[in-house]
Amino acid sequence: MPDTTCHMSISLDGFVAGPEQSRENPLGKRGMEVHRWHLGDERANEADATAEGWLLRPRGAYVMGRNMFGPIRGEWDEDWDGWWGPEPPYRAPVFVLTHHAREPIEMEGETSFHFVTEGFEDAYAQALEAAGEGGVDIAGGASTVRQALAAGVIDELTLDVVPVLFGSGERLFDGVGSFGFEPVETLHSPLATHVRYRRTG
Repeated sequence: MPDTTCHMSISLDGFVAGPEQSRENPLGKRGMEVHRWHLGDERANEADATAEGWLLRPRGAYVMGRNMFGPIRGEWDEDWDGWWGPEPPYRAPVFVLTHHAREPIEMEGETSFHFVTEGFEDAYAQALEAAGEGGVDIAGGASTVRQALAAGVIDELTLDVVPVLFGSGERLFDGVGSFGFEPVETLHSPLATHVRYRRTG
């Protein structure tokens, strides 16, 4: 079976998003600071370029949380189809965890969003079926990654550790009891340390 992957940028104190997430600040206040290594004007380092290749490699399907898909809470009362515009970068089926049913959305570039109300295991099973030999990526946010870690489905976890401190926000490993991965590759740049881990069990 192809690997299930997960790639997250994280602050030194363990946050993947800053506080007060909103439509104006989808990653919370200062949240974009953990993504400067691949989205900022300063990038051009070989290590960052290699890690960006890991991040953007094609996958057969994705699983993400509703908070990553958009800022709307409760019923789907707005015409919202994601943060990414008409052509999202996924180019594959994306299974979004939510408590509120919604019809699938077909986007340009072969991305489709499917809304799953039966929990992580159901979303992951649907993603596996859709992915075929392409493999599944756990796209975030933090809560979805924690559920994937608890379920033991992630084979390869990449963390881009960025030298900033948030103090509050969305912490990646809250409530995670054990790690169960070992580092297999580490790359350094002035903007981030990229560590690729493989599951040990």
